[in-house]
Amino acid sequence: MNYLLPILAVLLSFAFIFLTKPRARKEVRLLLAFSGAFLLALTVFELLPEVFTSPDPKFAGIFIMLGILLQIFLEFFSKGAEHGHVHMHNETNNFPWLLFISLSLHSFLEGIPIDSHHSILYGIIVHKVPIALVLSIFLLHSKMEVYLAFLFMLFFSMMTPLGTFFAANSSWVDNYYIPLTSLVIGVFLHISTVILFESSEGHSFNIRKLSVIILGIAVAYFI
Repeated sequence: MNYLLPILAVLLSFAFIFLTKPRARKEVRLLLAFSGAFLLALTVFELLPEVFTSPDPKFAGIFIMLGILLQIFLEFFSKGAEHGHVHMHNETNNFPWLLFISLSLHSFLEGIPIDSHHSILYGIIVHKVPIALVLSIFLLHSKMEVYLAFLFMLFFSMMTPLGTFFAANSSWVDNYYIPLTSLVIGVFLHISTVILFESSEGHSFNIRKLSVIILGIAVAYFI
């Protein structure tokens, strides 16, 4: 399931968009808000206590900050696709390599803690679905060939399981588990907080959005 579910989450989202061909993205805002709160809460409940109870918590803090900076750097190339806002021109029919590479590195990193924290898998799945929906809308409404859009989503879907496989079979990950996990925490913190703010119309909260955020936190706590 650690390997299969992330792939299915992306490919089924792509299939849904391909078959229904929606143009609006407003419908995924609440799902984005839930996913941001859920991922943030899982990070706080599951990953942060582990790295901050290590012998050198300040060392872990450095890598958390590096993870935040890394994600900011990646977004120069992905244009915000990791949090459901693809700010790119869709007039080209070329394969978007910079978008693919930045999203793939992000997805690979988020797969690393799944091997040790199975509950993080659910956070990743809930995070991937709205992102895959928005990304699929962008790709399918661009001038790119459908088969290229499918290949994009297929290889993108495999990056998180690849990170999990790498973590499960590499002694290098065991040796550097705390800094790697801290780096991923920084990525998650940046992504989830940006999702919470960007999923709000005019950066203002309403009762429905607040409700799904509270629900996301509660589900993460009891999972």
